[in-house]
Amino acid sequence: MTTLDRDGHQDGHDGQGTHDGQDPHDAAAEVLLDAAPPGHFDEEVRRPEPSPDEEHMGDLADAGAIGVLRRGLAVTPELREGLLLTVLLAILTAAGKLALPILIQQVLDRGVRGSQGFRPTFVYGASAATAVAVILLYVLSRATYLRLVRATEASLLGLRMRAFEHIHKLSVAEHSDQRRGALVARVTSDVETLAQFTEWGAVAWIVDNTVIAGAFGVMAVYDWRLALQTMVLFAPVAVLLPWLQRRQLSAQDEVRTVVGETFSEVSEAITGAPLVRSYGLEPRRRRSLAATIEHQYVARMRAASYSAATLPLADIFGALALAGAVVTGVRWAPSWGLDFGELVAFLFLIGVLLNPLGELAEIVDRTQIGIAGWRKLLGVLATPIDVPDPDAVDGVEMPTGPLSIEATNLHFAYRDGVPVLRDVDLVVPPGRRVAVVGETGSGKTTFAKLLCRLADPTVGTLRIGGVDLRDTTSDARRRAIRLVPQDGFLFDATVGDNVRLGRLDATDDEVRASFRSLGLGWWLDDLPFGLETPVGERGANLSVGERQLVALARAQLGNPGLLVLDEATSAVDPETERALTEALARLAQGRTMVSIAHRLSTAEAADEVIVFESGRVVEHGSHDALVAAGGVYATLYESWLGSTRTNGDTDGDDTDGDG
Repeated sequence: MTTLDRDGHQDGHDGQGTHDGQDPHDAAAEVLLDAAPPGHFDEEVRRPEPSPDEEHMGDLADAGAIGVLRRGLAVTPELREGLLLTVLLAILTAAGKLALPILIQQVLDRGVRGSQGFRPTFVYGASAATAVAVILLYVLSRATYLRLVRATEASLLGLRMRAFEHIHKLSVAEHSDQRRGALVARVTSDVETLAQFTEWGAVAWIVDNTVIAGAFGVMAVYDWRLALQTMVLFAPVAVLLPWLQRRQLSAQDEVRTVVGETFSEVSEAITGAPLVRSYGLEPRRRRSLAATIEHQYVARMRAASYSAATLPLADIFGALALAGAVVTGVRWAPSWGLDFGELVAFLFLIGVLLNPLGELAEIVDRTQIGIAGWRKLLGVLATPIDVPDPDAVDGVEMPTGPLSIEATNLHFAYRDGVPVLRDVDLVVPPGRRVAVVGETGSGKTTFAKLLCRLADPTVGTLRIGGVDLRDTTSDARRRAIRLVPQDGFLFDATVGDNVRLGRLDATDDEVRASFRSLGLGWWLDDLPFGLETPVGERGANLSVGERQLVALARAQLGNPGLLVLDEATSAVDPETERALTEALARLAQGRTMVSIAHRLSTAEAADEVIVFESGRVVEHGSHDALVAAGGVYATLYESWLGSTRTNGDTDGDDTDGDG
């Protein structure tokens, strides 16, 4: 085991390993974390996006609409509440629609053409009853709709929050395979498609199917032969509609997938606009965006082709059924004992059928879109949480004060199984200031993420302050360990609000004290509105260095025992760099600090330097000792000095060569 003692001496082997090629997966992780926006680590690059939410669906991947509906209702308890009442209201609404042709038949056969001739009292009374039925039908329809909207909005609120919470619980290994735009699409546009289905399509399915079944039932009461003829003429709809439905479900599922891809592409093009313009990448980004939009166009046109085939079905076969009923009724109605009013009511019932059958095409379309979106969202919820927290009762508290780090036989691989860290054994005593260096893809960034438990080791253990991170709750871990990303990500709020994220119950005086303790009181006083100064979206109102000052004050306010820092003195003006250097020196006091060193000037100031290569710790010790040893670190140092002399930069360049 490699031991870093307070005197900088090496205890045990140094983990020397052979170089077997740079591992690209150390650069792959994208963490959807409030403190870790895109690009916060030097090794992060994009890998091709699979569809990880679909990989975790299990039986849902092959489930039809009914299967998705059942699973969706199971995970959406708010939608199940009052469901029977909604169904009852929908059935009453359908019954009201069927009552109108029956009332018309009664008026014609008993009030106009009956044995007693015209009966005005009966006609007026039946007409009044019909008017009342229409009003009640309106009231029932409105009550059903409002009831379902309330249930839907409550359920979708809960579903969005559960999905958002689940996404934040996923590990870095999971996020490395999911582009943020796709995840945003899951909790935005996919939920909206579900809302459109549940607020209209679900009730329409109940009402329209009840109307269809009831209409054929009443027709059979009037005359079973004419009813049978009508059913035969409508039978092709029952065959063609499911056939089109299955294909439309597949097409809409593809649409939801490509919508997520478009979200990602557009988000990247907008957030990366300064880089695109400065490097003249507009044609390339336009081609990429055009290809994604073209993909969405093709997918939507494919889905629309099935909708276009579905929409005219009811009209075509409804016209055939109506014509057949008129011809058959006029020819054989008297001999079958069918009264004039019953024949008229029969024709009205066919007319009643046309509306729900016509709606079925649109309902199927909305249903397929909603079910496809629901399937995608359920896929996210089905993704297993591979960094589970123990119960609050069983969770181990982290000690206070500076924390030690102990890695034993540590291995880590992303989801494809390619190893990123191999056989890492080291001990860092509490209170040390450690710099982690290495080429891009060497594993240093992944190691830093494991320190914050953004993922768990594939093999081995990682103890912080003597506690296995898997045994701690997230609250205890976040109080003890803090991450400061390279670009100092800020939310669109004030300076004070962003710093207070370090400890939510902190007062304004405590927030100001965190700046002063880092020697940054002068900078806060220079702001136009002090703590109330708005930082803009992603901190756009502040420079890169100023965002880092706020991030450091946030970490200071949290008072962690271990601070993991993606060294961030690159690309800042000299005054801000001096302020950052002083703030970092003060921030390191009384705690353990691990810095991902992009510039070897950071390593020079560290108590210990850990050198990663190909996922292994190959060297460690003080800066002077490692330079004198003439190993990997000495090579990196010489490269840095060469860049310094070439560029005339007294502070040095990035060791990773990525800016």
